[in-house]
Amino acid sequence: MILSKQSLAGIQVEGISKPSEDYFALPEKVLQFGTGVLLRGLPDYYIDKANKQGVFNGRIVVVKSTGNGGADEFSTQDGLFTHCIKGVKEGNLVEEDIINASISRVLSAKTSWAAILETATNPAMQLVLSNTTEVGIVLDEEDKITDNPPNSFPAKLLAWLHKRYETFSGSKESGVTIVPTELVTDNGTKLKLIVEALAKRNNLDAAFITWLNTSNDFCNSLVDRIVPGKMPQEQHAATETAFGYKDELMIMSEVYSLWAIETSNAKSKEILSFSKVDDGVIIAPNINKFRELKLRLLNGTHTFSCGLAFLAGFDTVKDAMANKTFSLYLHDLMTHEISPCIESVEISRLQAYDFAKGVIDRFRNPNIDHRWLSITMNFTGKMKMRNLPLITEHYKRYDTVPKYMAIGFAAYILFMKGEELNDGKYYGNRNGVVYHINDDVAPYFYELWSNNSLSDVVTKTLGNAEMWGTDLTALNGFAEAVSNYLQLFQQGQYLETLNDLEKNKEEVGV
Repeated sequence: MILSKQSLAGIQVEGISKPSEDYFALPEKVLQFGTGVLLRGLPDYYIDKANKQGVFNGRIVVVKSTGNGGADEFSTQDGLFTHCIKGVKEGNLVEEDIINASISRVLSAKTSWAAILETATNPAMQLVLSNTTEVGIVLDEEDKITDNPPNSFPAKLLAWLHKRYETFSGSKESGVTIVPTELVTDNGTKLKLIVEALAKRNNLDAAFITWLNTSNDFCNSLVDRIVPGKMPQEQHAATETAFGYKDELMIMSEVYSLWAIETSNAKSKEILSFSKVDDGVIIAPNINKFRELKLRLLNGTHTFSCGLAFLAGFDTVKDAMANKTFSLYLHDLMTHEISPCIESVEISRLQAYDFAKGVIDRFRNPNIDHRWLSITMNFTGKMKMRNLPLITEHYKRYDTVPKYMAIGFAAYILFMKGEELNDGKYYGNRNGVVYHINDDVAPYFYELWSNNSLSDVVTKTLGNAEMWGTDLTALNGFAEAVSNYLQLFQQGQYLETLNDLEKNKEEVGV
């Protein structure tokens, strides 16, 4: 049988979370732009969890903007989908299975725009969510809200808000809370500016623009959860067999989840009531702390370690974490070097340590094949944005060589050593097997490695102020440390180098 409202009664799976019959009578309170797995695995997860506990009590109308797939499957399954949560928490394997019923219906912007606009006349509507990866938060200066439908997401949102304004005569109470989840810094602020600019370009009256700015709350937000989406075909089929039903919309995610929403608006806090049922939803007047923790300890650790892990022979994060030596390197990198560098008025050392422990759990998740080579994409840009501030901050605070960071930087330089092949791309070599260096700076490193000694490669890389925005050779002892580690890595001594560092740490009593 296929998962649907009608088949729910026949699903007798021990431990699976199912919606009750009265769940389907809940009013539509949310308009969601996007059918993607991140939205279903994070915001929709929280809303479903709250609904089942009698807290939020509202369902979601989803706007599908792309032209391919999605709406038919949701219609067949009455919006239901299975969410399989698999991962590690506090060192223990965790599994949870949920039938999510938060989605009431999915409407195609291309074929059902009038029906989408009609949802703006529903007085129960109070929240707008988005993750518009196919369009994004961008200004299309030629977009018209009278088009059927408008082209961009901001114009679609503007058309919907204008319809609501007209329906309720611009009442303050008809305003809504808008929470974009696109991976853009200050996403709510940027979306508001674009929507306001479009309102002026569409010659909407000043009274509407005042209502737009004063009655609606555009919230910046930060989302963090790995949601690969559909499980591998064999695992998906085995899960369907175990559950006794077919589900084309089934998704899998890790255990960890975070949705930090920036607002001080009392009405928005009331609307976002699902925050009461899960510690992963954080509502705060400033979410910079959570962005910094994620950027430095999760993303930064990935960037420091991806080249090293790949060159050492590990293809996936979980493979590397199964190695005690490499796992210890990541732990020490985060606790001994990164955490002290981000300690501040906003972030305590304990908060940083706790976040680092969660990162270790996430890296150890045996259900997610996160490939190191994928993480190396745009390696140089990531190193500059995520990690350069950590290196320079370490020197400001301690004026000593951050050894774990130097190891990561040395591996980065060696990873970038490549050859240009016939297709115009650049490839490195790991034990006789070539790999693609997916980085715009690859031609620079090809020339650098072709015409310089190892020592000069390090000096010229670190001294490239145009690349880094600063001269890293000015950091006391950093170039020497990177050169020493790079020489060892050229001899294939990756794990041996990490082991020696650990022994030295024990000898000095760290």
